[in-house]
Amino acid sequence: MALNYVWIAFFLIAFVVALCKYIFLGDTQIFKLIIDGTFDTAKIAIMDIALPLAGIMTFFLGILNIGERAGAIGFLSRLIGPFFNRLFPEVPKGHPASGQMMINFSANMLGLDNAATPFGLKAMQSLQELNKDKETASNAQIMFLVLHTAGPVLIPLSIMAQRALLGAANPSDVFVPCLIGTYVTTFVGMIVVGLWQRINFLHPVVLAWLLGITGAVGLLLWYLSGLDKVQLERFSQVAGPLILFVIIVAFIAGGIRKRINVFDAFIDGAKNGFEVSLKILPYLVGMLVAISVFRNSGTLDYVVNALGKFFAAIGLNTDFVPALPVALMKPFSGSGARGLMIETMKTHGADSFVGRLACIFNGSADTTFYIVALYFGSVGIKRVRYAIVAGLIADLVGVIAGIFLGYLFFK
Repeated sequence: MALNYVWIAFFLIAFVVALCKYIFLGDTQIFKLIIDGTFDTAKIAIMDIALPLAGIMTFFLGILNIGERAGAIGFLSRLIGPFFNRLFPEVPKGHPASGQMMINFSANMLGLDNAATPFGLKAMQSLQELNKDKETASNAQIMFLVLHTAGPVLIPLSIMAQRALLGAANPSDVFVPCLIGTYVTTFVGMIVVGLWQRINFLHPVVLAWLLGITGAVGLLLWYLSGLDKVQLERFSQVAGPLILFVIIVAFIAGGIRKRINVFDAFIDGAKNGFEVSLKILPYLVGMLVAISVFRNSGTLDYVVNALGKFFAAIGLNTDFVPALPVALMKPFSGSGARGLMIETMKTHGADSFVGRLACIFNGSADTTFYIVALYFGSVGIKRVRYAIVAGLIADLVGVIAGIFLGYLFFK
């Protein structure tokens, strides 16, 4: 129901704001701007998102089916079982969903958004098979989704590339703050959902895994911080695609070793790709259009201005306020947040405090509402329970951490 109320609120708030702008400010173009944005966004949802996603889904679901038949998914499930069995107690030991979630998280951390989505949707389908109430999100589905919306990306390649295009002296200088920010958001998301579901994080196995992951992130951070600009950019460009290609080849090699018909296995898995894309299309169009209406009405600008006045009134330094539109847009629209980030860097400079902070905001979380609509929509979930609330709490902490990191590194 939460998604229903949010969707309605987007339209009603946008209508009230637009009507006030027309009556009190004489803005005769506001309604045209909103409707034009509605048509453009609906077209983008299909032509730029859904159709490309269908092709990607078709290929990677085929590859994933090879991996399942070859036993690779089962191996991953057993490997991470001790941790996931306690983080996702509803998922039986050795269930394919564990391995699928692990591949999804790995692809996300490598910055492979397009490749991560098919694995994530497949994991959500597997979790839905275990879900007793098919229209209500299960605990496991909520935990998976909130961890996904935290956007755990180790190397923000697209952000660094955009900074380079805009003339930043050191495009990779936001790498460390983004890594810390996304880790904080992910960790907080896990804790918030875990407290809701009464998961025992002090269990020795859970605690050991959390400390191990934290240590691994720290070691990676230490290693990458010692690379120069050229080496870091080369690592960023090679690591993710290389690992993904290794996974594809490993799945195929495993299928050959198991003496399965690899191509038939690929075709059987690929058949579901287009069907899933069609199923999520209404959810995708509905949410993206609502976000477009909300943004084009000017509501976001009013919220930012109000927050700026509030922070000034309580005596806080307000240098971070011009970057807030990126933080506020990120939970709703990745493309919108990216556009605002670029606009902020163009206005204030790529190497300005505000420009760098906008990059940290964009790299520290993911698009909560979009992902909720995409993933839950793919399996017909209508009651999302506390998924949005938990995701937004993690996003809020990520924004606060981003502001702190911005002042720590660049002020």
